[in-house]
Amino acid sequence: MTSNKNSKPDMTVAVLWSCELNAGQTTQKFQISDDEIWEHQLALKTICLGVGAKDELNIVEIVPENEGAAVPIAALQLSILPMTTISGIELTPPVTFRLKSGSGPVYVTGQNLVLEDYSWDDEEEDMVEEEEEEEEEVETPPKPAKRSATTKKAGLSKKKKMEAEKTEDDSDEQLPVKKGKEVSKVRSVATKK
Repeated sequence: MTSNKNSKPDMTVAVLWSCELNAGQTTQKFQISDDEIWEHQLALKTICLGVGAKDELNIVEIVPENEGAAVPIAALQLSILPMTTISGIELTPPVTFRLKSGSGPVYVTGQNLVLEDYSWDDEEEDMVEEEEEEEEEVETPPKPAKRSATTKKAGLSKKKKMEAEKTEDDSDEQLPVKKGKEVSKVRSVATKK
């Protein structure tokens, strides 16, 4: 797997793959269509004889694409070795398996490892997200300025102002009150006599 500092690492997906080799079908090819954009590898896991296999030597080999010498990878016999586990063999398609001798059935199983490269998609998404963030920053209206909070002193001074205004208004209305005081003085004089 490869990874860049700016992108997420590639994601590997493992899919089970198998084929059957027998007297009627001695070769099987593991290949990927040309339109696949991801990398594939076949990691072999097991090769085993199937039900109905005769007690004969079954040899499975890999046939190279370049017409080179075939490479045997398993020699199975029902009474001696009906199954073998394989590790460390990872093949890049196309790969051809052939039953060189025996009538099988022989089952070859492995994992098709698909390396999905998301680095280009991630880079494009990152660029789109950055552009959207820049647009949001431009489109965001400025925040209204906060008003300063009134303090208790300011509130008290407003109260004093309002009381002062009331007293001024009351001073205009105090004339009748003065008359009332005079009346009360007269009454107190009258009661004293």
